[in-house]
Amino acid sequence: MQIGMLGPFEVRTDDGVLADVPGARLRGLLAALALEPGHVVPKARLVDWIWGESPPADAANALQRLVSRLRKVLPDGLVDGQPNGYRLVVDPDAVDAVRFERLIGQDPREALTLWRGAAMQDVGLQESAAFDAAVTRLESLRLTALEDHFDAEPGHGAELITELTDLVAANPVRERLVAALMRALAASGRETEALQLYQRTRETLADMLGVDPSPELSALHVALLRGELGRRADSRTTNLRAELTSYVGKEADVAAVRELVAEHRLTTLIGPGGSGKTRLATETVRTMLGELPDGAWLVELAPIGADGDVAQATLAALGRRDALLDDAPDLEPTDRVVAAIRERETLLILDNCEHVIESAAKFAHRVLGECRRLRILATSREPLGITGEALWAVAPLVLPADDAGPAEIEAAPAVRLLRDRAAAVRPDLVTDAATLARVCRALDGMPLAIELAAARLRTMSLAQLATRLDDRFRLLTGGSRTALPRHRTLRAMIDWSWDLLSDNERIVLRRLSVFAGGASLEAAERVCSPDALELLSALTEKSLVVADGERYRMLGTIREYAEQRLAEAGETDLARQAHLAYFTELAETADPHLRRAEQLTWLATVKADHDNITAAMRGALAAGEAEAAMRLSVGAGWYWWLAGRKTEGAELTLAAVALPGPVSDEVRATVYAFVVAFLASGRGDQYQSPEWIHEAYARGRGVRDPHPALKFVAVWERLFQAPGEFVPAFEPLFQDDDPWVRALAWLQLAKTWMTAGDDGGEADACLAEALVGFRAVGERWGISFALMETANRMAARGEFAEACRHYEQAIAIVTEVGAIEDVVQMRSRQAQLHWLSGDRKSSATALAEAERLAERVAWPNALSELALAKAELARWDGDAEQARRQLDVAMAMVANEAERENLRPVIQNLLGYLAEDLDQARDYRAEALRAVSAIDVGHAPAVAQVLVGIADLALRQGSLAQAARLLAASTAVRGHPDRSYPDVARIEQAARSGLGDARFAAATEEGAGADWRELTAVTLG
Repeated sequence: MQIGMLGPFEVRTDDGVLADVPGARLRGLLAALALEPGHVVPKARLVDWIWGESPPADAANALQRLVSRLRKVLPDGLVDGQPNGYRLVVDPDAVDAVRFERLIGQDPREALTLWRGAAMQDVGLQESAAFDAAVTRLESLRLTALEDHFDAEPGHGAELITELTDLVAANPVRERLVAALMRALAASGRETEALQLYQRTRETLADMLGVDPSPELSALHVALLRGELGRRADSRTTNLRAELTSYVGKEADVAAVRELVAEHRLTTLIGPGGSGKTRLATETVRTMLGELPDGAWLVELAPIGADGDVAQATLAALGRRDALLDDAPDLEPTDRVVAAIRERETLLILDNCEHVIESAAKFAHRVLGECRRLRILATSREPLGITGEALWAVAPLVLPADDAGPAEIEAAPAVRLLRDRAAAVRPDLVTDAATLARVCRALDGMPLAIELAAARLRTMSLAQLATRLDDRFRLLTGGSRTALPRHRTLRAMIDWSWDLLSDNERIVLRRLSVFAGGASLEAAERVCSPDALELLSALTEKSLVVADGERYRMLGTIREYAEQRLAEAGETDLARQAHLAYFTELAETADPHLRRAEQLTWLATVKADHDNITAAMRGALAAGEAEAAMRLSVGAGWYWWLAGRKTEGAELTLAAVALPGPVSDEVRATVYAFVVAFLASGRGDQYQSPEWIHEAYARGRGVRDPHPALKFVAVWERLFQAPGEFVPAFEPLFQDDDPWVRALAWLQLAKTWMTAGDDGGEADACLAEALVGFRAVGERWGISFALMETANRMAARGEFAEACRHYEQAIAIVTEVGAIEDVVQMRSRQAQLHWLSGDRKSSATALAEAERLAERVAWPNALSELALAKAELARWDGDAEQARRQLDVAMAMVANEAERENLRPVIQNLLGYLAEDLDQARDYRAEALRAVSAIDVGHAPAVAQVLVGIADLALRQGSLAQAARLLAASTAVRGHPDRSYPDVARIEQAARSGLGDARFAAATEEGAGADWRELTAVTLG
């Protein structure tokens, strides 16, 4: 176990896994114990540490409960209870704060490497003087160690100026730190800044402490005045200024850019405005100053204007030093730069080249050609375009993953920057990891946007900031007064890039904003411009568009800006209509291919534009365009079903149906058919939605070439008229031209046989036909579901191992198409079958996989089936409490009233098994029977399952013969015995044992020929 307290609080097990210690008080308790590892910490001191001056009335019990919670999150045995306190059983060196104190006297440099930030920064105990004192003590020790380290190595240069500047800003009266910074500034040729620092420190000491500087600091001041420290002004090797803030999140980029500069004479950092190009350039060069005998010089081009002279700006940066001008003051500016540099080994940073890109390129080409030891590091929103130029794309700061935990969020560079800058403007700001991540994601990880957001935290909370980022251009203003004008507001930053674009580039950029999730080149050509390729390439070069493989996208901030420009141009609806037309055509083109062997290729094509299809659909809904919305829902309907998007598909389809307005009969009828499919996808069937079927049938009768979904409506309509004539109802589909329709008809007929009560193997034969048909066309979803239903038939016969193998095949196939919702249900049932076969380990594995996948699923029916499976398994294991909890979850998951009614007999039946009181069990059985009888069309498996439950009640009542009769009636209703639940075998064994074989056989024969309604009336009465 390793405990980190010198920075973000973290606990790692020996295998390096982060342990989650939730809550400030729980972390505070662990911190108190960790500061004294191996020693008993008295209870009174722990109470004072955690609650300060406001302990709870039952402090001893509260502390004990807190210790109990801590033991649950730590490995066993680490927290040892003693009569007078508690002890943390870890090696002292496992706690970084303890190891730090040990190393201070041995190796201060190594001790300082243990620090990762402010001590215990996210423990957050309120009103605890003891905690505050411990933090202050650790920070004081750190500062002392830093001072010792700096005193031991007085020759510090520019590489430590940033760090020392931050330390002095935070501790302005610690004179040893001030002295170290003065020496570092002097060593970098910045004696004037060192003298100014001394003056500020003298004033601060007088104001805050009423004292003069120490003799040591005064002596250093005198040495500076005499020129005894640092370099002479005319021998400076850089004009880089000391930064006022720490550099966060791009440390790896510094190393990479440094390598590029070492290998190439021209390196250009490209990226969108606000991505941190200038800071990355200066931080990189700062690390190289010791390797550049003639220094490095920052040439700031932003102030010079579009027609400014790059060479003249370079001379100004160089200070027009006469010693370097080779006695040629009358030369042209570029010639003077060449004369100044000549054979010197130096580096120029040409900063912000985008608005003078042509002249910057010509200047760089000229001076690099004539000054062979010169290197240039440029920053620009597009490359200079010179042969030999090395490019480094400056990406936004890394964001935390969507599923990251608190520790991973805190470690993400974007979040680190936001926390750092927020702490500078508001040290008392309350933050939480989830909101920090939300803000950083909304700002695309752009450093400038994050800095502007942090500045806003002076006057608002983090939560308030997060809720207002939809209006980010109005919100994110008020940057540093010393920053470039375009860096003071978020909009000004992007305006700068917009103003540099041609008219055609502006058209493409603003129209591209209508895309969600990026655009393919073909889509951009249709929606934005026929010349999109050339223009998108130019916009990519200018860092306003990101080329991601074969797709083009914009950062969220750029996209929002472009949307505003699109509205200003009056093109919003025009672009939306073009976008809608393109993606409707894409969905309609893909639809038939999604039911053939090539479905994976087409599924990937449509999935790549899932966000665009959703955006197009929601745009049509918002505009009230009924025909367009329904047409798109028809095109995308099977994709939503197949790709595991049933929740979204059902929501959008029903929303389209609700729109008023004229729609062709073919489109409306097909949409209604999809509505039926969505509504019947749970434990219900098409009979739960008669009005949709009747309307679809009425509108679709005249359609000449109907969609496959519409072809089944005639079958459902006929079944309403004559429920028992289901074989003739399906026969026309067996002659259909579409082999997929024929295969699905066989599958639906098999399910209908099972629902009606199959007694002659007809369902097995239909399933075999369906499987052959789906395999012939290579349609994975159909193959998977035919295999699943075949597995269920095997399970009913007690062939559990073979059923599990079929389920495994079905899961592997349907996983290829991404129907995770279906996999959740399959794994849930597979877990039950493994349990029945005696393989508890495989059962637990299947259930764990179902739970893992359920985290990615929103379809309520899948989540409900998982809860039901967990309830059954808990009941079989004898855990009645867990079973009841899962039944509550199953019912709560389903909001649709029809689906709730379908679940009611199942839930009531299971509650009957769990009820200890016989009268209560009878009530549950009666309610289950009432609920299953209320289903409009008889559902044999559901009725049979309820009859088994009532047989269990008869057994508990001591009516063994009646239990046997009810089991036989259940088998008769279903059409075959069902061994896929353990209750049948248990009840049968108990009844046979009590009655004997002959009486049991007689009772079974009676039950098989009896009316099950009369049997249930006897038992329940």
